[in-house]
Order: sequence, then C-alpha cells, then structure tokens
Amino acid sequence: MQSLMSSGFKGEETSNLIHYLGLSHRLLALNFIIVSLSKKSAWSSAQVKVTDTDFDGVEVRVFEGSPKPGEPLKRSVVYIHGGGWALASAKIRYYDELCAAVAEELNAVVVSIEYRLVPKVYFPAQINDVVRATKYFLQPEVLHKYSVDPDRIGISGDSAGGNLAAALGQQISQDANLKNKLKVQALIYPVLQALDFNTPSYQQNVNSPILPRYVMVKYWVDYLKGNYDFVEAMTVNNHTSLDVEEAVALRARLNWTALLPPSVTKNYKPVVQTAGNARIIQEIPELLDARSAPLIADQEVLQQLPKTYILTCEHDVLRDDGLMYAKRLESAGVEVTLDHFEDGFHGCMIFTSWPTNFSVGIRTRNSYIKWLDQNL
Repeated sequence: MQSLMSSGFKGEETSNLIHYLGLSHRLLALNFIIVSLSKKSAWSSAQVKVTDTDFDGVEVRVFEGSPKPGEPLKRSVVYIHGGGWALASAKIRYYDELCAAVAEELNAVVVSIEYRLVPKVYFPAQINDVVRATKYFLQPEVLHKYSVDPDRIGISGDSAGGNLAAALGQQISQDANLKNKLKVQALIYPVLQALDFNTPSYQQNVNSPILPRYVMVKYWVDYLKGNYDFVEAMTVNNHTSLDVEEAVALRARLNWTALLPPSVTKNYKPVVQTAGNARIIQEIPELLDARSAPLIADQEVLQQLPKTYILTCEHDVLRDDGLMYAKRLESAGVEVTLDHFEDGFHGCMIFTSWPTNFSVGIRTRNSYIKWLDQNL
C-alpha cells in the first residue's frame, strides 16, 4: 500500500488534492489513491461474464463462468476482499483478476462483495453487509437465476476478508432459518484475533514491510472505532492482562504454547502482563466479540463449520492466527487443510500479474484454486 501511495501524489500536491476531494480521513485518502490507480470496469470475456449489481442493497461483482458439459448447475464461491476493513475494493484489478480466474477455472459463479469500509462505517457494519448479501444469494430463486447448485457453495476471503468470511461462516452455520448451507470455507492468511499481539509470528515479523504489527493494531483500532492512544499498550498485550477479568477465559482459547507445534513456537515466550489497562476493553469491548475475532468462538460453534482450507505464510504477523484456528477446528471435528508457504508473505496471492507477478503469488493462487476444484 505504501508503494502505491509513493508512486502517486506527494507532499503539498497530495494535501491539496485530499482537501479538494473532501477526503479528510487518512484511510479515505489512501483508498482513493489505491482504487484510482487500479480500478477495473466489469469487463466480460468469452469465458467469464462479469456484471455489477446489488444483493439486498449491498454492491457485488458477479463472475459467471461457463457451465461444464453435462453439468447444468454450477459451483459457487462468495468472495470477500482484504484491506484492513478499510482499503481496496472488489472492483480493483487484483481482486477482479483473482475472481475471474476462479470463475473460469472452476466453471463457477463467484460473488465478490463490495462491503462498506472504515471510516464510513465501523464494526459490525462490514459483517452485516457480507451476511446480508450472502443470505440474499442463498435464496432458492437467486441461485436458480445464476444456475448455482445449492449443495456446492463456499465462502472465501483474504486477510481482513478472511476475518469476515470466518465470521460469516460461523453466523451461517448457526442460522436455523437458512435451508442452504455452505459446503466449504477457504481462508487466506486471515486475521482472526486481537487478544494477543505477541504470538510467535507477531514477534518474528514485528517489523515486516508488508504488514508490521503496529499497522495491524491500528487497523483493529480503526475497525472497532477505538482510541489511537491505546495502540502502544495493545502491542504489549496490556489490554488482556491478568487483571482484565473479561479477557482471561478467552485468552485460554488461544493459548499458543498448546496450539502451536515446537517448530513454530521455537524460543518465543508468551507476553502476559500482570497489570494492564482495563480501560481498553471497557471502551472497546468488541475486541472480545467472536464476530470480530472468530478464533475465540465457542467450541459448539466451531463444530458446525464446513470443511475448511486455511492458507498461511511464514513472513506474516497473521500466520499463527491461521495455525491456531486450524488446530481449534480440528479439535472440534472439522476437516481442515492447512496450506503453509515458507516463502510466502502477507498479501502475496493477489500479486500474480505484471509488474507484481511473484512466483509465490502464482503458487499460492494455484494451490488455492486446486483445493477448491477438488473439494467444492
């Protein structure tokens, strides 16, 4: 994201443009630049029909792959883009190309959700958007319109989109009124918890150029409409110290010394403060809400989730969020495929075309699509 900004406007020119456009919030300004540089219209090809529409008031981009010979009904994936709940779009080139590739290679219908972003809305508006759009899509008459097999529908997302996909999966699985359930969920380097910012991967990648710990904590504070004054304290886990009673029981659900293997924990030590800042949880209780942090959901909720794919990268503060979720799901009896890339970095899967065509981006995308093809 920083490289996109540096390649655009600088200094006084940036300030003048931001003021002229009325983009007073830094995230609005940054996202304006990102979308302006990479937005792509809904262009169809011979293989994939692409249309922009809305599902129950939520904007979506729909990619319709060609049907397989002898299979009148298609598989389908509901996709949720990443960007820290504040950046990017279903309509930028990176996500447009990814969803078009999934639709073409799987002969599937892909629904990419254009949910609302911080700072225009905050938690739980993003979740409400993806739930509303997905429930609309799951209606029998809508599935019929798009020739979708109701028994072959999955959800997926990357980074913050992986967070929303995980929360969506938990809500859909608990909704007794929904006749059509999900067959799979595929989470790409998902962010799943905000209780411990000192897991081994957070410690190992604390200053990672793509997503350093400090930036991830700020994304959380922005998403939950918290106070930036809390950021420093949260980086050392002062918000979940032993004297914060509300957090103690939930911390046990992500005890990484038990959930992660020795090859991951290495010589890293847990950071547990005896006394911290109780004001943080008092003012941002959403930090302990399973809708924002799916990793801390009850075991009974996890037991009802569908077959799951989780992709993690070694060079990523969020690696251990994915690893711990995989372990908790397995303990709940869910079939899980954990796909770890030693040379992977956060965000790599969308970098598959020139000038950002990384080998690991192509390999992660191919592995992800292959799993979907074999399991959806």
